Amino acid sequence: MTVQQQGTGASSDRATHWHSIDWAGCYREVRRLQARIVKATQEGRWGKVKALQWLLTHSFSGKALAVRRVTENQGRRTPGVDGITWSSPKSRLKAVLSLKRRGYRPRPLRRIYIPKADGKKMRPLGIPCMIDRAQQALYLLALEPVAESTADLNSYGFRSARSTADAIEQCFRVLNGADSAPWILEADIRSCFDEISHDWLIAHIPTDKAILRGWLKVGYLHNRVFHATEAGTPQGGIISPTLMNMTLDGLEALLRAKYRRGNHNLSKVNIVRYADDFIITGATQDVLVDEVRPMVEQFLVERGLLLSPEKTRITHIDDGFDFLGMNVRKYGSKLLIKPAKANVQRFLRKLREIVKASATLRHDELIRKLNPLLRGWANYHRHVVSKRIFAEVSHAVWQCLWRWARRRHPNKSAGWVRRKYFRSVGFRHWVFGTETGKTPGSGEKELLLLYDIAGTPIRRHRKIKMDANPFDPKWESYFEERLGLAMVDSLKGRKQLIRLWLDQARACPVCQQMITKSSGWRLYHMVRKVEGGKDTPGNLVMLHPECHQMARALRLPVAKPAPSMGL
Repeated sequence: MTVQQQGTGASSDRATHWHSIDWAGCYREVRRLQARIVKATQEGRWGKVKALQWLLTHSFSGKALAVRRVTENQGRRTPGVDGITWSSPKSRLKAVLSLKRRGYRPRPLRRIYIPKADGKKMRPLGIPCMIDRAQQALYLLALEPVAESTADLNSYGFRSARSTADAIEQCFRVLNGADSAPWILEADIRSCFDEISHDWLIAHIPTDKAILRGWLKVGYLHNRVFHATEAGTPQGGIISPTLMNMTLDGLEALLRAKYRRGNHNLSKVNIVRYADDFIITGATQDVLVDEVRPMVEQFLVERGLLLSPEKTRITHIDDGFDFLGMNVRKYGSKLLIKPAKANVQRFLRKLREIVKASATLRHDELIRKLNPLLRGWANYHRHVVSKRIFAEVSHAVWQCLWRWARRRHPNKSAGWVRRKYFRSVGFRHWVFGTETGKTPGSGEKELLLLYDIAGTPIRRHRKIKMDANPFDPKWESYFEERLGLAMVDSLKGRKQLIRLWLDQARACPVCQQMITKSSGWRLYHMVRKVEGGKDTPGNLVMLHPECHQMARALRLPVAKPAPSMGL
């Protein structure tokens, strides 16, 4: 009996074990309700929206997916003020059955502070209890389809299937032309999360008002002292980014109504927003100073918000500006987008601190520690003009590692240090790497190398369509194609994994949801290696990390779905 078969029919309150839940059935039920919410929203039938949201938030499927989300994300081991985490399957199923509206009262948040990007100021985070996180995840399932259907077209932060790369590509589109706007209003909202008006949120967010009021007014504990909250939505809450986005939605429509006449936009006013950071372009400085900025300020005041005087400025495109870690600037008639200098320096500073603190680490341990950092930074910047900067960063990394190696062996010659820590691979020399055993006790060796950031290919990002809605069924094939291409790109050079992924219809056999670059994956042996199973394609299947954990816990074989015909 497979995992999929074992869970059939268990997506109701009759589920007797966490691993007996039919996750594929849960996803189908929730997606069906979300699609109906999208349709009702587009038709303006808000009574129908409210009724469908009630069905979703009271369904077993919605509750199960909400608990699954909060027990499988990065913060699953971080408790709230009650010190409780749901670490066992029994506690998770019990949590699903305990998610009820009647009698629910949120508990105060646990306040902690983390450093901001500049390293000087601290950012407050409010950590809810597990039950409150699950309730927020549940109501977010019902709110997000509405948020996506009513969102600004050029809002890219904290939204499904959108990224900073989409925002940067939109900047290129509105600023690249010879007749594009030369002036840019760089806007930053002061303490956006902390100052949003509670009255505005309760009056305008289409969700359960009593539940929302409870989350907003719950207060927080810091050093065992209770503090009331009169404004804002806590950073750290699952639903907070969506509430913030919905607060700022409508600004683009306001600007379009004033400055667009059909396809004509003589004042060249365009907005690109990522969360609470946004830029607005303009044909002249006067348009931005005398018309646009007062409109933006009035829009924000109604929501209890203000622009930050220190971070809000008007810039000419020839001088350039920094946005989302990139520098956007025109050199003559050519627009170039590069990694911002401050961003590069911050990255190198972080990397040097890690290397300095790793004086006693083994060679291979340091490589495994640095590779995710290097690969992540390179992938973030690989869609812009980064080749020269990648080479400069690669050289700076080499210098840092050479100093690390020489300090470890002060009495050895440079040649000895080079032979111990560096390798030649093809035409590349001085590659930081080492030979490691493939498996414990095996004589086979593999070469573990530091990620080659200078060799990262530069590829233009394919921007998402502005009106694409991941909860609308008519866009389903479009998003499947985008996710598929991203997955193939992440597996480039690993032909066996690509074939394995395609052979199982690109889906996880346990939950029937797509395996994507963002979801992650792990290989599962249908016949366990201790029972004679081999590392061959016929014995391997790709699962989501959480589904892999469930399949291992049940110790059941997983049947592959029917092969796909390709992308």
